[in-house]
Amino acid sequence: MSHTLAKRSFWWLTLLMIAVLLATTVSAQAATPAAQALDKGKWAPATYQAVNALIEKNGMQNPAYNAAKKPYAVFDWDNTSIMHDTEEALFVYQINHLAYKMTPEQFGKVIRTNVPEGPFSDSYKNVDGKQVTLDAIASDLVADYTYLYQNYKGFKGTKTLEEVKATEQFADFKTKLFFLYEAINDTHSNSVGYPWVLYLFTNMTIDEVHQLAETSNDVSLGMAIEKVTWTSPKALAGKAGVVTASHTTGLRLTSEVANLMNTLRANGIDVYVVSASLEDVVRVFATLPKYGYNLPTENIIGMRLKTENGLITNVYQPNYPITVGHGKTEVIQSVLAKKYGYGPILIAGDSNGDFEMMTELDSVQLSLVVNRVKGGKIGQQAAKAAEQLGKANPTVVLQGRDENTGMWIPSETTIKLGEKEPKLISK
Repeated sequence: MSHTLAKRSFWWLTLLMIAVLLATTVSAQAATPAAQALDKGKWAPATYQAVNALIEKNGMQNPAYNAAKKPYAVFDWDNTSIMHDTEEALFVYQINHLAYKMTPEQFGKVIRTNVPEGPFSDSYKNVDGKQVTLDAIASDLVADYTYLYQNYKGFKGTKTLEEVKATEQFADFKTKLFFLYEAINDTHSNSVGYPWVLYLFTNMTIDEVHQLAETSNDVSLGMAIEKVTWTSPKALAGKAGVVTASHTTGLRLTSEVANLMNTLRANGIDVYVVSASLEDVVRVFATLPKYGYNLPTENIIGMRLKTENGLITNVYQPNYPITVGHGKTEVIQSVLAKKYGYGPILIAGDSNGDFEMMTELDSVQLSLVVNRVKGGKIGQQAAKAAEQLGKANPTVVLQGRDENTGMWIPSETTIKLGEKEPKLISK
């Protein structure tokens, strides 16, 4: 072979090797798609930046990422992942549709379950200024429920729902049951109040609760956000007297949270919900594709009730934490940390019931507080986030919303329902 021919062969071989190397590199790059980016949506800019930094630090695009030791995030559900409370919306839906499967005798026992006897706190007096006791209001409610049970065709009667809802017994029933719900929660500990509302599912199957929750969600998503006040009729003052009760209607999806959950998972970070609502109720919202959160069923953790012969009872699941306050920390440690061998990197919440899981776990790199301009323990977290505004590497961040629309706003501040001016923290 001549010297010139050998030289040409060498260069051709070199060019061929370069082409193969380039093709291999391009193929490898194609096999590793770019990370899904978090939509800017209506995030507060600094909060968006902090969450993005967390994803970059812990996600699969980091060369140190280990798929065998996936990081994970934990979200509260009510008023964090959605606007308002899915369990409370379902409670109101049950009232308005008499969606119960109890006899009057069973109902009377259920509404007294684990509630201490005696009067409620001074905030829960009747319109005459007299304290309301458990026995008085429970007696009135059983009388109302008995009438409804005997007359509504969904129970043992012949009247339509519209007909029985027009009665004074129904007006008394709905007002006093909601009054009782709030009185229990504000007078007694969370271990009493949070499970109490769940006991109204007694004698239902899990599938029945799922269907009820989905229907309630869809109805509430179409409702206006407004404060509604009920007053019990004077003609049925009964033992408790005339009382009033107020609640806010309407639920809203939070697209930014849904996008965050999907983005975290696309970046190799697992996502869990730890809620103070019934696990089976939250699962409907968090897993059905039509709502957009797309979480696996097994990643939803919440309150659990004991079942017997396939039916829900008014007994909380033995040896399982009540998932509020320190109970959320307990369930993360006993279920998730036990599974992974370590704790979560991100906690998202909105209330006093989320404070402990934000502060008791050393693994948490960032706490995201959906700002409800509240005091108490979550107010401490909000104040801490406010102090860190503008600083590098914050450990707590705030995200604001407009409670009049149910939507986030691109700010740490929040506009309270019925107000126009945004606020940063409770004073």
